[in-house]
Amino acid sequence: MGVIEVDRARARGPRVIPDRPWADIMLDEAVLAVQRRNVEAAIPLLAATRGDPEVRALRVEALSRAAIGMSRGIESLIARDQSNPDLWLWLGRTRIEEAFEIKPEVKARAVQARRLEAYHSAMESARQPLVTAAGLMPADPVPWESMLWLAVGLERPRSDKDSVWYECARRWPTLYPANVARLITLSPGWGGTATEMLEFARTVVAHAPEGSPLPALIPLAHFENVAADRTPMSRGAWFSFDAQREIVAAAGQWSQRRIGPAHPRSIEAHNAFGAAFFLSDLRRPARGHLTRTGGRFSRLPWSHLGGEPENQFQRACHKLNVITN
Repeated sequence: MGVIEVDRARARGPRVIPDRPWADIMLDEAVLAVQRRNVEAAIPLLAATRGDPEVRALRVEALSRAAIGMSRGIESLIARDQSNPDLWLWLGRTRIEEAFEIKPEVKARAVQARRLEAYHSAMESARQPLVTAAGLMPADPVPWESMLWLAVGLERPRSDKDSVWYECARRWPTLYPANVARLITLSPGWGGTATEMLEFARTVVAHAPEGSPLPALIPLAHFENVAADRTPMSRGAWFSFDAQREIVAAAGQWSQRRIGPAHPRSIEAHNAFGAAFFLSDLRRPARGHLTRTGGRFSRLPWSHLGGEPENQFQRACHKLNVITN
């Protein structure tokens, strides 16, 4: 399947592949199998990632979202293979994703005390499996990346978030999803400040290795910054001229470094840049990045626009005449 731009076919819209922002056919197949309750299909896919933290983090995240509601099935696998770090990691991350599914809205917390208690209990249940996974593979940064999301979900003190980030970063400082998680912990919406968050993003991007999509932290940081103060009734531009200029520079930095095979998170980065350029009315670069998503959208940054991320992605593709074969 290729992606093209054809004005006459605008009404067809993009052929969207929901919530699968990756170019990994084996992962596509495993996600489908797990959704059909075949949890064993994930075992070889996870085992193959032990030497590649970027692929491992992506597959664990995707398979955990596919396994929401099936954590007991993973527990059954562990009962037969208790020394398998992949299964402990998968269980811990799945429990995190299951917890996020039942998290009450902030405005409703006062009248949903029981649901909030259930959410905290579900989130806390992820800790022991992740600690076990970290103990079984001490050099693996991915359990610590998941523990970053655990700290975010439980709204732990900043010192706790800092210590988990330290453990993850000293193992693999350029791990893309860990840097995204760290960015969010520093954002105004999660108790941080815009200054600290943007400083972090700029420092990471300045030291990003060739081919890494880490420059996408710049648009993601600006989305986090604006979203903290934006309401559904907000009007006007999303980004200032200076922010737009910084996003353009970051996109150029990434494109210049893209050598060799695509990074596992490249499609997520294209979503970040494509959304930012679309909202800035920079149509040509927006088309270029959204074209390269292949119709696969990510939750971030589209969730910041309100409503369903899929609808926002489709809206942007429609307005830019980006369609898929």
